[in-house]
Amino acid sequence: MQMNPESIVVTDAQLRAQLADHAHRHPAHAALADEFSILLDDPENPFRRERLAGHFTGSAWLVSADGQRVLLTHHRKLGRWLQLGGHADGDRDLARVALKEAEEESGLTGLVLEEEALFDIDKHWIPERPDVPGHWHYDARYVVRALGSEQFAISEESLALAWREITDVAAALIETPDGDDSLPRMAKRWLAR
Repeated sequence: MQMNPESIVVTDAQLRAQLADHAHRHPAHAALADEFSILLDDPENPFRRERLAGHFTGSAWLVSADGQRVLLTHHRKLGRWLQLGGHADGDRDLARVALKEAEEESGLTGLVLEEEALFDIDKHWIPERPDVPGHWHYDARYVVRALGSEQFAISEESLALAWREITDVAAALIETPDGDDSLPRMAKRWLAR
């Protein structure tokens, strides 16, 4: 995706403002938000997956219309239950990336970005694979709501998809290997709204 320099400045300023707002609302994430902002200034495009020192990704906390369930993917490459999301591939609007990835990975229509504010941020290590060395994902997460049919279609990215009760996710009643608290953290944040 090719953007003119003025659009890049505006889009980056929007992300920087989202990060500052997120740090204000969630002080425990302030240092991580600062790390995201530093990455945003990197001259090597941090929105491209080819930046193997680490790059931005966008994810969706995809909730049902009633807000009681979240759609999770059993990720094919990582072998874990996760929120839907993926690489920005040059797109600097991470909210748009999150919505696009949710649509592509779920096959659902009638998805809407609930708000432009960040719901969560997370930095996590992606292990080495035969074709890609290990690297960091700086994941910006946004709330997406399913307003249409909940009948999903499993994409090639997933081993399975499942609607899960958010209360169960908050209680860590799903597999969270390696001490990853990201799904329960997001579930608890959602329930506290």
